[in-house]
Amino acid sequence: MDVTAVQIKELREISGAGVMDCRRALLETSGDIAKAVEFLKKQALYHAQKKAERVVKQGVIENYIHTGGRIGAMVELNCETDFVARTDVFKELAHNIAMQVAAQEPLCISQDKMHKDSDVPPEVACLLLQPFIKNPTMTIQDLINEVIARTGENIKVNRFARFELGAVEARIAGV
Repeated sequence: MDVTAVQIKELREISGAGVMDCRRALLETSGDIAKAVEFLKKQALYHAQKKAERVVKQGVIENYIHTGGRIGAMVELNCETDFVARTDVFKELAHNIAMQVAAQEPLCISQDKMHKDSDVPPEVACLLLQPFIKNPTMTIQDLINEVIARTGENIKVNRFARFELGAVEARIAGV
C-alpha cells in the first residue's frame, strides 16, 4: 500500500508525531487513520518506558494563576537537558500540567505516592492518572508520554503546589 502526503499531513495534525513516524504508522495500519493514531500512542508509551530510568535534572518551574487570581498552581517539570527544557513543546506541557493542578486539585503525583488509607479513587487523587482537562480521552501521563516520544527525553513531574485564596494551607505534593 502506498501512503499519500495528505494522509501523513492529517495524521500529523491529529497526533503531532513526526513525518516518518506517521508514514510508518500508516503503512503498519494499511492507511487507517484511527488505527494509526492508536499505533502512535503505543509507540509513545514504548519510548517513555525505554527512557524511564534516565536522570532528569533540567526543566522548568511553571506557574498558572486562574482568571480572577483566586486559584494558582506551580509545577516543577524535569527533563534530561536544558535544550529540551527551552523548547515550546516542553513549556506548553508544563503550562498544561499547571492548569491541570489548578483545575483538578490532585492530592499526589502518582499512585505509588498515594496514602494507603485514602478513600479517594486514584483517578481523582493522582495527577498522572487524571483525565487531561483539554482532552478527557487522555490522561496526564499520556500527555507526558507524547512529549517524551517527540523530544526523545525522559520527562517527570517532580512536585507541585496548589494555592486557593482563603484556604487554610496550600496543597503541596512530591516534596
